Amino acid sequence: MNPSNALPPELLLATGLTLSRGGRRLFADLTVRLDKSGILLIRGPNGAGKSSLLLALAGVLRPEAGRIAWHLGETPQIHYFGHATALKPHLTLAETLNFWRAVNGAGEMPAGPALEAVGLGGLEAIEAGHLSAGQGKRLALSRLLVSPRRVWLLDEPTASLDVEGHARVAGLIDAHTASGGIAIVATHDELALAGAPRTLALGAGR
Repeated sequence: MNPSNALPPELLLATGLTLSRGGRRLFADLTVRLDKSGILLIRGPNGAGKSSLLLALAGVLRPEAGRIAWHLGETPQIHYFGHATALKPHLTLAETLNFWRAVNGAGEMPAGPALEAVGLGGLEAIEAGHLSAGQGKRLALSRLLVSPRRVWLLDEPTASLDVEGHARVAGLIDAHTASGGIAIVATHDELALAGAPRTLALGAGR
């Protein structure tokens, strides 16, 4: 076969994944495959392993068995968005985003437009410690915008958010995947997504 005619590899191919936490098997021989950009929703009851699967895909947890291969270049660019917002209470919102831009690399979107996109426009000078839980979640989400990564691994991104916040998260995910990004989202909520996401259902002990 001529190598130039070979099909490109999957963007993500995880095979034979087995993972336990606290002595309890979460899943075994699990396969996750993404052939193109888009959205994958991970569904399942509490304790089914949704968060653990995201951590494994992010390289934070090592599965007991199986292999995870990202085909996105030599250094895959991944944002992991977990339950902890990791905010410094005495930094302003603008200072928070500028810190993340310095640590993760700055994209084209500065702090002001990123805050506007998540519904925090005009609050750049407010200290993060004065935010509500929902506002803190919005600020954490804006990190995804100021330091672009092709892959978003999102763990319950709409938790603590109101209906308007849910709509903003869905819009951010749609815009990200429309530009060629990948979003793998563990969620209990229904997201009004414009795209047609795939769904991976996990069951406790499965």
